[in-house]
Amino acid sequence: MNLYPNMSIVSLRHIWFGIGAAMVAGSLIAVLILGIRWGIDFTGGSLLEVTLSQATDTAGIRSTLETAGYTNLQVQETGDQGYLIRTINLPEESHQALLETLRQSYGGAEELRFDSIGPVIGQELKHTATWGVILTLALIGIYIALAFRKVSRPIASWKYGLLTIACAFHDVLVMVGVYVIAGYFLGWEVNATFVAAALTVLGYSINDTVVVFDRIRENLANRIGKDFEETVDLSIKQTLARSINTSLTTILVISAVLIFGGDTTRPFAFALMIGIAAGSYSSIFLASPALVAWEMGKKRNG
Repeated sequence: MNLYPNMSIVSLRHIWFGIGAAMVAGSLIAVLILGIRWGIDFTGGSLLEVTLSQATDTAGIRSTLETAGYTNLQVQETGDQGYLIRTINLPEESHQALLETLRQSYGGAEELRFDSIGPVIGQELKHTATWGVILTLALIGIYIALAFRKVSRPIASWKYGLLTIACAFHDVLVMVGVYVIAGYFLGWEVNATFVAAALTVLGYSINDTVVVFDRIRENLANRIGKDFEETVDLSIKQTLARSINTSLTTILVISAVLIFGGDTTRPFAFALMIGIAAGSYSSIFLASPALVAWEMGKKRNG
C-alpha cells in the first residue's frame, strides 16, 4: 500500500546521495585523524579485569603499576571500583606479580578475567577478519545477482548485487567512523566483538536492501508504474513503513542493552545501533534511488 502518495523519494536522490557521501566522508576523516584503537585481539597483549577493595582512580592505578615496573599501560574504569588494565603480553609470573602489587596497594584485588594474546596471533586475527568481511560481501553480491537474474528490464541483475555491496560498505564505514569518535572519548577499542557487530550489521542491512529490491522486481514483473523511476518510487513507499518499523523496534531493544547493560556490552550495543540506523538509511534512500540514477545515466550516455 502506498502510504506517501505525494512524496517522491527517488526524485530527491541527489539530496540522499549527498547525505550518504557526507556520512562516509566524516567517518573517513574521523578514522584518519583519531585512528582506530585496536584491542588486544588484534594487537596482542594482556587484559586484566579486577575489582579493588579500596576506592582509587585510573591515574592512581597507572602510577602504582608504573612504579612497580609495568609500562605501556592503559587503565579504564568499568564500574564501582572495577578496572580494565591493558598491558604488553604478560607471562604468568608477571601476571601474578601484578595482581600481588594491586592487592598490597589497595587492600585486596579480585580478578574477574585475564586474557593474553600474542602479537602474531593478533595480526592473524586482523587479517582473517578483514578478508572474512570482504569474502562475505563478495559471496552475497554474487548470490543476489543470481537471484535477480530473471529481471528483464531495465537493470541487469549484477547491478542489484553490486549496489547491495556498496550500501553495505557505506553502513560499515559509518559505523566504524561513529564508533571511532565514541571510542576516542570513552576508551572503546575495536576487538573481536566489534567484528561480530559489523557482520551482524551487514546481514541486517543487506536483508533490508533485498526486501526493497524484491518489491521492485515484483512490480517490474507486473508492469506497475509508467516508467522505471515511478516503479522504484512506488516500491520504496510500499516497503517504507515495514523498514522503519523493523529498524525502530530493533533499535529500541538495543537501547535497553546500551542503557542498562554492563560496560562490556555497551560498545557492542552502540556499534549495532549506529550500523542498523545507517543500514536503514542506505536501504531506503541510497540503494534503490541508485538503480534509477544508474539507469538514467546509461540512457544519457547511450
